[in-house]
Amino acid sequence: MTLSDTQIEGQKPPLAGLPCWVPESVKNYLAHTEAGTSIRSLARDEGCHPSTIMRQIRRLETRRDDPLIDAALRHLGAHGVQARDVAKGFDTPQDSAKMTKMISENDTPPDSKTLDLEAVRILRRLCEKGAVLAVAANMEKAVVVRDGVAGSSTRTGVVDRTVAEAMALKGWIIAGKQGKITRYQVTAAGRSALAGLMAKSESAQARKHATTGMAEAPAGFDHAKPALAGGEDDGVRKRIRYNAAESPLTALARRRDRDGEPFLTSDMVNAGEHLREDFELAQMGPRMAQDWDRFLTTSGRENYSGGHGAPTGPAEARTRVAAALQDLGPGLSDVVLRCCCYLEGLETVEKKLGWSARSGKIVLRIALLRLRRHYEETTGPGGPMIG
Repeated sequence: MTLSDTQIEGQKPPLAGLPCWVPESVKNYLAHTEAGTSIRSLARDEGCHPSTIMRQIRRLETRRDDPLIDAALRHLGAHGVQARDVAKGFDTPQDSAKMTKMISENDTPPDSKTLDLEAVRILRRLCEKGAVLAVAANMEKAVVVRDGVAGSSTRTGVVDRTVAEAMALKGWIIAGKQGKITRYQVTAAGRSALAGLMAKSESAQARKHATTGMAEAPAGFDHAKPALAGGEDDGVRKRIRYNAAESPLTALARRRDRDGEPFLTSDMVNAGEHLREDFELAQMGPRMAQDWDRFLTTSGRENYSGGHGAPTGPAEARTRVAAALQDLGPGLSDVVLRCCCYLEGLETVEKKLGWSARSGKIVLRIALLRLRRHYEETTGPGGPMIG
């Protein structure tokens, strides 16, 4: 029996247990730097020239100036070494203590499902005008911040640092200004990835609903209707399309009144964004097709139930959205649900509700004032941490 290449060169076996979302170039880089696999061996396994592997390694070395990429490579390397050693039975106390020091629970790379779900939520926010992902040293969370009115900043999302590291490693975000706080912006690859992930999610939901009814039924059994972006036009139901560029609320916040003051204050915008964040989180539960149309009329408000069984994140978000809409009542809940959650423009809302021109912004302003008061009474100023 002939010895393998790795055994001949006295190298360690390659890394194991890396998530499937890790790019092949990163796997080759870690196999070379962490496991000691030669470039020629990697080239034979990949079926390419050694210079190709060399370019991959050099390219990643130049990217390690980015704090997220450097941390991602360190955590993935430690995770791969730990998984390899566990598989080979290196479980002595000394080895266990060494592995525990190498990687902690908070540094564990996310799996593919978690990365996809979190990436959709964060990339969607980063596509908004003036939004950046702020990352500070030694912080376990990264924060999406967007420029608000009068030079203020609004926090629109929070994500685990390990997810941010994965997004940077895949090239979905890129570092801009660096310092104590590094700011990242979405890249063209990130926008393409967002479109692909949203299309994949919608296809999965379509397949799910297509297979839940009887053979002769064209639709599923689920009584919950899909959330609509524009109701029914000519019998065609439209699904929500979030965040084409920015929400109508953000555009309205840039307007000024006769005195030159912002038409919507930052507190009003934050209240609308709070409702939208809960609305989006509510769609991530087992019942993705939540029926919010009941709040567009007076029927069914009192009988709403936010969920069944033990409370979960999406179920609690549905309960918060329902409580806010019930507190606003008919009329006001219509305009905030359509503008803040369905992202409909004011002209569209006025047309559908039969209001006179330019009256929608006045009603929306009153509704946001009531919504701000609701959150101050229920959650206190600023509300709970989102994300």
